[in-house]
Amino acid sequence: MSPKLTSLVASLAGAALVAAHGHVSHIIVNGVYYQNYDPTSFPYQTSPPTVIGWKAEDLDNGFVEPNSFATGDIICHKGGLPGGGHATVAAGDKINIVWTPEWPDSHVGPVIDYLASCNGNCETVTKTALNFFKIGAEGYDSTTGWASDRLRANGNSWIVQIPSDLKAGNYVLRHEIIALHGGGNLNGAQAYPQCFNLQVTGSGSNLPSGTPGTSLYTPSSAGILFSPYVSPIVYPIPGPALIAGASSVKQSTSKVTATNLATVPGGSTPVTTSSAAAVATTTSKATSSSTSVKTTTPAATTTLATTTKAATTTPAPAVTGAVQTKYGQCGGSGWTGATACGAGSACSTVNAWYYQCV
Repeated sequence: MSPKLTSLVASLAGAALVAAHGHVSHIIVNGVYYQNYDPTSFPYQTSPPTVIGWKAEDLDNGFVEPNSFATGDIICHKGGLPGGGHATVAAGDKINIVWTPEWPDSHVGPVIDYLASCNGNCETVTKTALNFFKIGAEGYDSTTGWASDRLRANGNSWIVQIPSDLKAGNYVLRHEIIALHGGGNLNGAQAYPQCFNLQVTGSGSNLPSGTPGTSLYTPSSAGILFSPYVSPIVYPIPGPALIAGASSVKQSTSKVTATNLATVPGGSTPVTTSSAAAVATTTSKATSSSTSVKTTTPAATTTLATTTKAATTTPAPAVTGAVQTKYGQCGGSGWTGATACGAGSACSTVNAWYYQCV
């Protein structure tokens, strides 16, 4: 690489260091929307909603630097504390993890997913006691580019699958993008770990051993100290090896058919005065009725009251700028991305924070 080109690349990388970052806004499980912790708004609310996502202190949508990889910040982001509730999934289920705002194209890098058993309630677990095993990881492909590129192309979302033979229990799902635009320099990579509490059901018996979060990477690990501007790109994904039987999952988007609240330990609905927590289960049915959703935890079984109501659908506006793909986000509180849907789909209101092209 010529000195002039090297200087240009370094300048672009430096500028990108202060560019937009992001966090996961929600996950979708079998069509059901679960809100994540929002570090840009929840800290300013008197009574933020109880959610499945871990609390974090990245108010600027920022990152964890490699010099902090040996501290608790790398486990579930800066100042990470367990979410107050969990979502129930079955072993073998696929989870769609949706980021906001649109992931910047300059922040290229791998997408990695881990699980860790909580050995009890994840809502009260000590994060340094968690041992993570890798269930998914994608880096660079000479045909499709970086995993982060595929995430952007997939409606700013990523599909991860829970192992079908996983032992039933409570787990923390740790999902992460590692941005490498500054990775050619020591302490230049950026980690964006996101954590969610899951209750996994099923009859499997597999419970892999894991690695403490503070031991997953070092500042000089292969795949952390790495420049994405070399050619050819031969990228080693950092961290421990994938567990036996794990494989890449075909990426796709997910249609939202309902909204659900996090379940707190004991199986009850979280009590909060936040308007966010008051949103009822929403589907595309044309009538309103009361229903019951039974939620089961190891400790107790409780029936949760929910409401089903019509989703609001509006025609796609005239396309004058960015266009969202089918099942991608097209609006909602705080959304700054594309609001126009492509031909054949329209923007539908799922809840106050999420509109989807369907």
